[in-house]
Amino acid sequence: MLLILFIWLAPLWIPAAHAASAQEDRLGGAKREGEVVIYASMNLGEANILTAKFAERYPFIKLKLNRTGSEKLLTKVLTEARARKMFADVIQTVEFSMHIFNRSGVLARYIPQANPLYSRDFKEEGYWTTVYYNPYVVAYNTKLVPPRMVPKTYEDLLDPMWKGKMMMEGTKADWFAGMLQIMGQEPGLKYMRELAKQQPTLREGHELLAQLVAAGEGALDINIPASSVDRLKEKGAPIDWTALGAAPAVMVGIGLSARASHPNAAKLYMDFVLSREGQKLFQSFGRLIARSDLASEQPAAIKEIKMVPVSPALAEKMDEYAKQLRSIFGS
Repeated sequence: MLLILFIWLAPLWIPAAHAASAQEDRLGGAKREGEVVIYASMNLGEANILTAKFAERYPFIKLKLNRTGSEKLLTKVLTEARARKMFADVIQTVEFSMHIFNRSGVLARYIPQANPLYSRDFKEEGYWTTVYYNPYVVAYNTKLVPPRMVPKTYEDLLDPMWKGKMMMEGTKADWFAGMLQIMGQEPGLKYMRELAKQQPTLREGHELLAQLVAAGEGALDINIPASSVDRLKEKGAPIDWTALGAAPAVMVGIGLSARASHPNAAKLYMDFVLSREGQKLFQSFGRLIARSDLASEQPAAIKEIKMVPVSPALAEKMDEYAKQLRSIFGS
């Protein structure tokens, strides 16, 4: 009887024992490596909190953060890869860059511990996983736009009443690509041409645009991440946001460098970022996360949005989208 019970339970404890042994080996390897190098395009304040928490858990790993904008990071990584002098162990940046890195062989295959908790729409399986995502919404000044006037559909933005009163970030090819993904190529381009006739004021920087709308410089901002609005709203600014239909959601992913000098420490860092603890940190920053067991803890307004993750494969045509965006809006 005992032998039968042992045979029946063996499939359960062998994988667990194997996982525990692998984690022990990884910890030992990380201690010998002693450091991990992160390339990331993230907010400095958030990065400092995240790295401090990681250091509390793994004090034997020195974390070196190389932080820059997403476009500069893309160029830096590809330049290093071509020279076969990759210095990053972990890369964290926007999904389009992660897709290009994966296609170019910059990323190594690694299945994070939390992988089952992230749906396939939020990762390129085995190569990168979403740390957080930004749904693009419409911001409005609550003093200038009373509830009855708040736009409810994308078509509402074409109403003559909004001409010259809207703002937008004119370099957001990812938003543009996502909108065409949702609307369809030709209908989407037609809509964008009509939207351009509304003469939106072009500015750069989500935080700046949120501040300008809150200050009344514009009644609306038509392509801003919800989190940028929420951070200002929480401080009492007269600003809020609305989704006008399906909202394009652009992801920020994390992956392991194929030339990592500190692979064990890198895997520990990735597992920490994607863990429940790490993801709750991002939630505390006002970020929206894709980890399924924390979905119920997202803000109520976010749950009501029909979010469409922008396809990472659109990275292949991003230059074309950027050119179309400039051509239509004069950015």
